[in-house]
Amino acid sequence: MAGHDAHAYAGTHELRDRALVIALAANGAFLVVELVGGVVFGSLALLADGAHMVSDVVALSIALVAQRLLRRPATARHTFGLQRAEVIGAQANAVLLFAASAWIAYEAIRRIGEPQDVEGTGLLVVAAAGLAVNVISAVVLERQAGHSLNMRGAVVHMTMDAAGSGAALVAGIGIVVWDAQLLDPVASIAITVLVLWSAWRLLRDATHVLMEATPRGLDASEIERFMAEDPAVEGIHHVHVWNIASDVPALSAHVVISGERTTLHEAQVEGDRIRARVLERFGIEHTTLELECHACEPEADHAPH
Repeated sequence: MAGHDAHAYAGTHELRDRALVIALAANGAFLVVELVGGVVFGSLALLADGAHMVSDVVALSIALVAQRLLRRPATARHTFGLQRAEVIGAQANAVLLFAASAWIAYEAIRRIGEPQDVEGTGLLVVAAAGLAVNVISAVVLERQAGHSLNMRGAVVHMTMDAAGSGAALVAGIGIVVWDAQLLDPVASIAITVLVLWSAWRLLRDATHVLMEATPRGLDASEIERFMAEDPAVEGIHHVHVWNIASDVPALSAHVVISGERTTLHEAQVEGDRIRARVLERFGIEHTTLELECHACEPEADHAPH
């Protein structure tokens, strides 16, 4: 990695670390307020949002650890370093979201059958403050998220928690104005739906990376056609595109060099030029090309054509 690129890479991750620390501190401090408010005012919506915020604090901690792990240098044991730690962190966050939603749904259904008195004004004030904390945290994280699945997971947590605080806020207004106590468990169920939706998306995207599927936004067939159109390329096969980490795409391919280039140096010059074109067109830095002077014997290949 060139000096300028390495510096930019390090700077990006430092900014992401800072964003995660800010969000973690804000949510950790407000978590206590929300849980105490839920108990004092008798609000399941606040307790449900508090449970979600517990998962947020844990999730942000996981995201911060994963963010720092992915910068560990490569070793003989981990030749790509620990870049997939952030994907594993995203999966762990998804599991936490599923667990939180199960508890919220159980309590909400129980309370619909046995309504409890809720102090609407207290619910309203705490929910409004929680909404502000969530929105600010989400904005701070979104600015640094880029294509990182780990950061996206953190943003999803904050966004869903903001939606949950909004639902609790609506319930508070309904209780204060119309004494609609049923709105508290109903708001909790709405929060559960949002949490399940975000958990499923996060788990799906993390699994997509771990299964080494083609990165979202890239088309392996299009990349193959682009490379095959190069005048120095006679043929191309064994094309594979995957993600090392959620925002680090990689490509490998066998390329048959055309013409009478008989030296290794000449082939390498063409290979470097092709890699540069792929980087410029698709943004793939990790490109490995096996250069050949003639096509291989036909064999089974699962790559796109």
